[in-house]
Parts: sequence; C-alpha cells; structure tokens
Amino acid sequence: MASFGTALEHIKAGGKAAREGWNGKGMWIAYSPGSEALPAANFWAPANKAYAEEQGGTADVLPCITMKTATGEILMGWLASQSDMLAEDWTVVE
Repeated sequence: MASFGTALEHIKAGGKAAREGWNGKGMWIAYSPGSEALPAANFWAPANKAYAEEQGGTADVLPCITMKTATGEILMGWLASQSDMLAEDWTVVE
C-alpha cells in the first residue's frame, strides 16, 4: 500500500495505479502526457478541432490523469478527491 504521491510518481513513469478502497472492480488511473502541436484532425471534439484549425492547424494539449472506469470506459481528466489524495491504500496495477 502506498500514498497518492507514490501512485502519482508511478503513473507518471507510465504505470497504472488504483485504490484498494474503490468499490468498482477493474478501475485504475494512468497519466496522459499531453501533446505539443497536436494536429486539428486528431481532436475528437468539434470545438477543439475548430480551435486548432484557427491556430494554424494545431493546438497544445496539456497533460492529465485518466481513469479506466468500472464499466470499461476511459474517463479523460479524472480529478482526485481529498479522500483519494489522503489515502494510504494506493496500489500498483499490473
């Protein structure tokens, strides 16, 4: 078991982490490093694509944490709760 800080370091190195206390099975978080000058064609949201086109065909995407949910979707931009940040039940997911 580890702290959120340890889990954060692990995911930033390319791994996955989860909390023992999460009710949903198979959930984990990962780090998405973002991208400099992502081409407009690679954006899913029409507004983001249009913005990139207006900026000369690309836009920078900032890093974020993603989550694989219990129902199998990838959630973009997961935010840790205070309980998540203070928990000591973080584990490495293989």
